[in-house]
Amino acid sequence: MAAAEGALCGLRVLDLTRILAGPLCTMMLGDLGADVLKIEPVAGGDDTRGWGPPFAGGESAYFLGVNRNKRSLTLDLGTDAGREILAGLVGRADVLVENFKVGTLEKWGVGDAWLAARAPRVIRCSITGYGASGPRAPEPGYDFILQAESGLMSICGAPDGPPTKYGVAIVDVCTGMLACSTILAALEARHRTGHGQRVEVSLHDTALAMLVNVASSYLVAGREARRFGNGHPTIVPYTTYPTRDGQMAVAVGNDAQFARFAGAVGRPEWARDERFVRNRDRVVHRDVLDALVADVLRADVTQAWIEKLRAAGVPCGRINSVAQALDDPHAAERGMVETIEHPAVGALRLLGIPFKLGGTPASVRRPPPTLGQHTDEILRDELGLTAERIGELRARKVI
Repeated sequence: MAAAEGALCGLRVLDLTRILAGPLCTMMLGDLGADVLKIEPVAGGDDTRGWGPPFAGGESAYFLGVNRNKRSLTLDLGTDAGREILAGLVGRADVLVENFKVGTLEKWGVGDAWLAARAPRVIRCSITGYGASGPRAPEPGYDFILQAESGLMSICGAPDGPPTKYGVAIVDVCTGMLACSTILAALEARHRTGHGQRVEVSLHDTALAMLVNVASSYLVAGREARRFGNGHPTIVPYTTYPTRDGQMAVAVGNDAQFARFAGAVGRPEWARDERFVRNRDRVVHRDVLDALVADVLRADVTQAWIEKLRAAGVPCGRINSVAQALDDPHAAERGMVETIEHPAVGALRLLGIPFKLGGTPASVRRPPPTLGQHTDEILRDELGLTAERIGELRARKVI
């Protein structure tokens, strides 16, 4: 394989998803080199095409952010002709990703039994709200609702304030990432077995898994979680503190770091105080220590403290805006902002790719597609349809 080819070069992915979790998953597969065909409704396409402002060249920033490295085909799956085209594309695919309600794909005749008989090597990934089993299986899932139901919101926000959601649709994001990982595992298994399989991820299961150590505290010790604002439930000092000109984040992860922190802020005696010597003691006396740290850090500006603490090997940082984070020289050096030409937008700036592969690099090869941009190309090249047949399908609004 040539060094310029992505790790998944030659892999065909049929993307029947919309909104965020599914499109993020398939975009990651596309970034890794897969050929991703995005199937969209004829009328309007993916819902997020209309989610704005902001828009650029008539395209929503939301859609542009999670749909690069894909080709778009519009298709009415409510018609026999549309389902026939879908079946033809599934038969040529390696991976099928869908986030319909449970049973929708079966209703269209492309369920697990059909796949086993007609496309046994296809990996089918189902992304649902609550999974294919259990009393809530038929229900749709929404990130915000799952943040509420899973307990995630109950641990976010000020201790004396209301529960708060995360600033992005974090359950969708993590579900998409888990879906990508699970698909890659199923592809690896296919090398051994010769067969595809159905894999499943749900927003519900992902949200519970995201509780990690907080869930473990409850399961192991029966300890109900509470909100700590920007603090950590089991590490202190580990939060944001005011400075003379703003706020900063400090993350002291162990006792040795705390001793260095105490020295760097001019309070070496803290490291000998029996209330603060061990992390377990600092957690018990959290309010006292946090108040002392806040009083000290108010005496100087953020940048001065960052220089002192980093010199002492203490993790810390300024609280950037999104603009500051994306405009930072380090983000540019790491390729975390890329520019690609888009047919409607022109020069389009996108987030870069967070995973780096030395021999088979991930890449941004295609801009996010306009609605149905590749319909004729896909039907002609993938299924061998003639121009006349494509015109007929378009006249009937199948495509």
